[in-house]
Amino acid sequence: MSECWNKGTATFMILGEICTRSCRFCNTISGRPLPPDPNEPAKVAEAIQLMKLNHAVITSVDRDDLPDGGAAHWAETIKMIKSVNPLTTLEVLIPDFDGKTHLIDLIIAEKPDIISHNLETVPRLTASIRTKAKYETSLKVLGYIASKNIVAKTGIMLGLGEREDEVLGLMDDALAVNCSILTIGQYMQPSRQNIAVSEYIPPEKFEEYKKTALLKGYHFVESAPLVRSSYCAEKHVK
Repeated sequence: MSECWNKGTATFMILGEICTRSCRFCNTISGRPLPPDPNEPAKVAEAIQLMKLNHAVITSVDRDDLPDGGAAHWAETIKMIKSVNPLTTLEVLIPDFDGKTHLIDLIIAEKPDIISHNLETVPRLTASIRTKAKYETSLKVLGYIASKNIVAKTGIMLGLGEREDEVLGLMDDALAVNCSILTIGQYMQPSRQNIAVSEYIPPEKFEEYKKTALLKGYHFVESAPLVRSSYCAEKHVK
């Protein structure tokens, strides 16, 4: 956190703190969210301005309770940030919006520098750790983003019981839909209610995966135990 903040990068979560999904790896509160705050886009834009950020990452909870999954709120937030902070580069880490491309189009239209959506884990383990989200849908989202000439980025966790061949297969799958940035980090159990860690991967293995992914064709790869989706995000806009 301090490493990123010292570089003028910070991450904001919008659309409240309650998620409509209950993925087994995540410690975000699940339940019925409050209505979106119509003033939130302006508040986030102001916070970025006050913090004098060079780069901002915006993410959100899933809002399956809203007809558009929160896409219009997302679009307004991006628009407001860019209006108030024209020199701040911007990455958005979005939900899957159930793969509905007309909703993703609302975000693409505001032209953030990078649109990220996480695969989280390999196909075999997806159903056991993610609720509602499907591996194929996430791949479709990444491919659609890339097809609109926006940089597509994804992230995964290790230590959930995946095999090496499955990790390499995931790399190939994401590359095949023109995803160009990959983050790899160690899953750590945030509470006793979340799924247990299956394995702690040694740092050398993370470095090996990084070298392999770069050789496969990724433009940027962040791979280490403490890496998370927005780690070193300011480098990726290059």
